[in-house]
Amino acid sequence: MSESPVAVVTGASRGIGRAGALALAEAGFDVVVSARTVREGDGVAEPNSVREEVTLAVPGSLERTAQEIEERGQRALIVPMDLSDRTSVESLVPAVLEAWGRIDVLYNNAIFRGVGTLDRIADLTMESMTALMAGNFMHQILLIQQVLPHMVDRGTGTIINMVSGSARLDPPGPPGEGGWGILYSASKAAFARVAGGINAEYRSLGLRAFNVDPGNVVTEARKAAKPDDEYSSGFGSEPAEATGKVVAWLAAETGADKFLGKWIFAPKLCSDLELLPGWTFAPPQ
Repeated sequence: MSESPVAVVTGASRGIGRAGALALAEAGFDVVVSARTVREGDGVAEPNSVREEVTLAVPGSLERTAQEIEERGQRALIVPMDLSDRTSVESLVPAVLEAWGRIDVLYNNAIFRGVGTLDRIADLTMESMTALMAGNFMHQILLIQQVLPHMVDRGTGTIINMVSGSARLDPPGPPGEGGWGILYSASKAAFARVAGGINAEYRSLGLRAFNVDPGNVVTEARKAAKPDDEYSSGFGSEPAEATGKVVAWLAAETGADKFLGKWIFAPKLCSDLELLPGWTFAPPQ
């Protein structure tokens, strides 16, 4: 039986989730990786709007991330999960506890992918609004609810929630023209309130929760959707590894408690702490 602490990372097949999973492994965690894409070659990016029609292939998989974790000397456990499927969400934590018996960190990185994310106001439907709010907010809470009793029983636990600058900023243009959908930003604004609630209710019982904003990261899915789009205009472009290093630092360092209740902008903190050698955060001009 391993003595290493255990971190659960959702959306770990690629992008920021993969970077976080690898950084946690490098920090000494055994890592449970969860997402929809298990095998390399099966990943797809669905249309994010009713104005899009094409489903695109994207690289990355849980098998690949798990292999990279093991190459770093830590155990990896694959537990598939789909944020749009309530049964899948509610099954993740019990599966981990049955297999490994403990969860020290839950990193809620996964987001809903699908119609509604980049839809304009006039294009939103009750169905798309319900699906996106369920995936980005309600099902995230269901997942947290599954892990809370275990963490309370152990008297310790860290929950790290991925938030988005779109929750605090107005879009500079319409969705698809430099801006984002208001439904997506509303769902992320709602989710951004959860960490504070966890701290208010459970900090005295040994739990802590953080909000982490990755900045503008050009992920595999975004590259597949618009390979010729610069994406960085006006916002800069940050490496996924910067957020991964910050997530691992928050999970491993007791000194991170000073960031409870704060909006953590990962690229700046990563640069300030020099967690990613050779890289310095440069604010967009």
